[in-house]
Amino acid sequence: MGKVIAINISEKKGVPKESIPEGNFIEDFGLEGDAHAGKWHRQVSLLGNESIEKMKKMGIEGLCSGKFAENLTTQGINLYELPIGTKLKIGNTLQEVTQIGKECHSGCAIFHQVGQCIMPKEGIFTKVLKGGKIRVGDDISVIE
Repeated sequence: MGKVIAINISEKKGVPKESIPEGNFIEDFGLEGDAHAGKWHRQVSLLGNESIEKMKKMGIEGLCSGKFAENLTTQGINLYELPIGTKLKIGNTLQEVTQIGKECHSGCAIFHQVGQCIMPKEGIFTKVLKGGKIRVGDDISVIE
């Protein structure tokens, strides 16, 4: 069982996101008001705080939730080890893992600021199967 430790949103792509206390996640769309939401397979991005801590241990300072443009910062689950197709109950939502990692685009603000990015290896993406609210502190359950 994992936990949501931050919900992050931005109106533009390629920039660090701002943290919010709760988000409305729309079925087959993603986080309401977020630039990455839409009818595609990468509606919601998730990154484990454990991955952010790895970057901090490498001496990279100023890292916090949203710096990697993730919508949900999590704790307690090795997200990148979940197989594609895994279903996750997060808050009131049901989401399905659709992709592990991604290519950072050339204008990635995080890469330019930090010199490297953990999202390509350890970030995951989901699509929203059932919408609802997610709040900081909500549980994340892997549905078998």
